[in-house]
Amino acid sequence: MATAMAAKKTARAKGAAAGGKTLVVVESPSKAKTIGKFLGPSYKVVASVGHVRDLPKSKFGVDLEHDFAPDYINIRGKGDVIRELKKEAKAAKKVLLATDPDREGEAISWHIAYLLGLSDEEADRIEFHEITKEAIKNAVKQPRKIEMGLVDAQQARRILDRIVGYKISPLLWRKVRTGLSAGRVQSAALKIIIDREREIRAFVPVEFWKIEVDLAKLDGDTKPFTAKLLLEKGEKFEIPNKETADRILEALRGGGYSVKSVEKKERRRKPSAPYTTSTLQQDASNKLNFQSRRTMAVAQQLYEGVQIEGQGQVGLVTYIRTDSVRISDEADAAVKAWIEERYSKEYIGNHVFSNRKKDIQDAHEAIRPSYVQLHPDQIKASLSSDQYRLYKLIWSRFVASRMAEAVFDGVSCDIVNGDYTFRATGSKLKFDGFLKVYQTALEDDEGNLLPELAEGEALRAVDVQAEQSFTQPPPRYTEASLVKELEENGIGRPSTFAPIVATLTERRYVTRDKKALVPTDLGFVVTELMEKYFREVVDVGFTAGMEDRLDDVEAHGARWQGVVGDFWGVLKDELEVADAEIEKIKIEDEPTDEICELCGRPMVIKQGRFGRFIACSGYPECKNTKPILVKVEGVQCPLCGKDIAMRRSKKGKTFYGCTGYPDCKQVYWYKPVNRKCPRCGSLLVEKKGKSVVYACSNPECNYKE
Repeated sequence: MATAMAAKKTARAKGAAAGGKTLVVVESPSKAKTIGKFLGPSYKVVASVGHVRDLPKSKFGVDLEHDFAPDYINIRGKGDVIRELKKEAKAAKKVLLATDPDREGEAISWHIAYLLGLSDEEADRIEFHEITKEAIKNAVKQPRKIEMGLVDAQQARRILDRIVGYKISPLLWRKVRTGLSAGRVQSAALKIIIDREREIRAFVPVEFWKIEVDLAKLDGDTKPFTAKLLLEKGEKFEIPNKETADRILEALRGGGYSVKSVEKKERRRKPSAPYTTSTLQQDASNKLNFQSRRTMAVAQQLYEGVQIEGQGQVGLVTYIRTDSVRISDEADAAVKAWIEERYSKEYIGNHVFSNRKKDIQDAHEAIRPSYVQLHPDQIKASLSSDQYRLYKLIWSRFVASRMAEAVFDGVSCDIVNGDYTFRATGSKLKFDGFLKVYQTALEDDEGNLLPELAEGEALRAVDVQAEQSFTQPPPRYTEASLVKELEENGIGRPSTFAPIVATLTERRYVTRDKKALVPTDLGFVVTELMEKYFREVVDVGFTAGMEDRLDDVEAHGARWQGVVGDFWGVLKDELEVADAEIEKIKIEDEPTDEICELCGRPMVIKQGRFGRFIACSGYPECKNTKPILVKVEGVQCPLCGKDIAMRRSKKGKTFYGCTGYPDCKQVYWYKPVNRKCPRCGSLLVEKKGKSVVYACSNPECNYKE
């Protein structure tokens, strides 16, 4: 090993003597293209295309008997990339490792350094949080050494996840169903969803009534306004049934309404902090109806760089995986100058936002536009629809966070009738402040104007309504609310939020009902087993505590093998008990409305190695099966106009075909989208890697975006 490294060092020395270029290694080709434009001809920028070494998929790959030593191998299919990296490194006078500025990126740099034979002294790491010319130029001037705290934290997480996945999942295959999985964060997230469903099922609705009155001034010059019943004899109270409501209505009919008090008060609303990864995923879900995976894919495109007309490849936002709401002094000054120039000095705010955790994660800024001067509408023509909408969300939230508060003139009016006090509220926008660029949901009374009222003024009742209601169970989690819950409980990290829900749905532990995440019977079965036999894995507190220990590895140099060893010491005994005690569990097949055309028996939905499929309930006598067609929403076959649906080949590979098969044999190996190629008119398809690329489905057309 030492001889090989010495040989590589000699080769690089020759490259330097020959005036070789400086090699910069990044993760993605798109990022390489953007950065290469900034650095010029004396640099060669190449992409590793993500990880180059990892634990093997075909075996466990962790030596439990020898301090959890990982058996890293070169990732299958990365041979050409690795050869290219070695070739360029051999010819380079210097190598700069410029992978993402987080644990995962640090580990990738460490693995690349190993493959290239770079010693600790030679492995120069550069870090930047936005892909701008200034940031890149500054980064290459300030190389540092690889931070092993970051690498070790990533190794600990990777090995912990491997232990949970490769030790518990096979047990679930044997005892429940092939193809299931457990995960250190995944299983804790599923338990959160299951616990909420248990609350919903156990919930008993309680009846209550609300009484409101529509009131008007006696002169009749203004519109009626609504007041809600609040107090009885000066105390808050509840109306439990119709009898009580009728008694109150009768008392109100016998009296008159008059204004008891009017309070006018200015109310201010502060803007929200700029986005973290979690809050961006939540807002994109609520406002754009994006799933987390879609949000992160589009955000990655914006970070790595988009081709802007007249400007070339431009990185539009800062690094997208962050827990911090901090922004740099330079960014703060730039946006305040823009606000003053575009609006006025009056619109500039000086808000202080604090991070939930004041620790290592504050090394990253919040997610913000790299160039605040690039207004979303100014570059809309250069962006896809998803890119424009997400960029506008990020841009607006950031600019708003540096703007002044919105100011409302609020009015609260108490109105009495005998023993009963009603309250009416209203407010009027006095100064829009940050609402100029970032609209938020209005509160109940905003925009609800009350007429001018005076104490003691008599009013007339236009209408009195008593409405029956029932208490509601807590809502099911949506992807947005689950991400918020995970973050608040310290479970997982920004990079893990997006894959969690995707995994839970792929495993059929949860399904989607519009936006709600609904656990399946399978999800309940797996969680109940995990609760009984692997309490730590599904315990929210334990999982959050493990994240804190990983932070200690990163920030304070704690020994990662100790973290893994403590966990394995408990899990090892639990695995033995679970394997001995759990009996084979049979989950009933899901019925359908279809009848088998071969034997007339009902068809059912079964779970197979490659997912769910429809089969005859008469198996094994009748072996009729058919795929469940998941239609691609909004996409029709260009040949016959019928729907396109997702299918699987005999080898389990996903493809997309016309539902008119066998009469129509139109197929796509990538998911088609409801957009046509601007060059040839064929459908575009979605190709997913570290970022999403939309390419023409016509093999003779090379259009991409």
